[in-house]
Amino acid sequence: MTYCVAMLLDTGMVFLSDSRTSAGVDQINTFRKTTVFQRPGDRVMVLQTAGNLAITQAVTSVLREHIEAGDGRPSLFSAANLFDAARCVGDAIREVHKRDAEQLKEFGLDFNASIILGGQIRGEWPRLFSIYSAGNFIEATADTTYFQIGESKYGKPIIDRVLRRSSSLNEAAKCALVSMDSTIKSNLSVGLPLDLVIIKRDRFDVARHMSIDADNEYFRGIRSRWSEALREAFAELPDPDWLRTPVA
Repeated sequence: MTYCVAMLLDTGMVFLSDSRTSAGVDQINTFRKTTVFQRPGDRVMVLQTAGNLAITQAVTSVLREHIEAGDGRPSLFSAANLFDAARCVGDAIREVHKRDAEQLKEFGLDFNASIILGGQIRGEWPRLFSIYSAGNFIEATADTTYFQIGESKYGKPIIDRVLRRSSSLNEAAKCALVSMDSTIKSNLSVGLPLDLVIIKRDRFDVARHMSIDADNEYFRGIRSRWSEALREAFAELPDPDWLRTPVA
């Protein structure tokens, strides 16, 4: 399993993903789920993947092949806008499905892939898309601040309570990390290291791309302080008096 979150803000975008792909008593594997495609000064795009690892890696490879081929086929580097780029990702998913879906079905495996694509191409504003296994997709609107894929339920409440389009990039990164910590705390299938990517609006390149592991001082600090703050806030809430009230 995995957890990825992408946030669309007035000042740019924040992407965070974990790197755990399987977890058990004796099997823990790590693979990166964030890929950056950029042509500085013209476009920058971030791809996050969840689902069957072989499928999502194949989709990413197809996207790279189309860029490198330069044979006139639509690619992430020839797309006129992010909508066309999302279509390229959808087409890549369908290409892999056409090649592999029947063989997977014979072994009782579903064709399972969820992808987030976000970024900015010169001439338009930053945009964010969630792309499904069938290659169809939806775009974030003015009322949609973020998309999640993978094990999303544990990290969702903090984002819903905190994040706004007007939030700063630093605030969004902090929110994403707290959301990730909540997920790691509650689900063994999500784990370190993390990939954090920050894009500033109208810069057309990655402002920051960093790997966060257990030794990262900032992440360790906010994990500890967030837990303490939750305990303190819980202790300050009034206890119910139901046990002292006679039952009618």
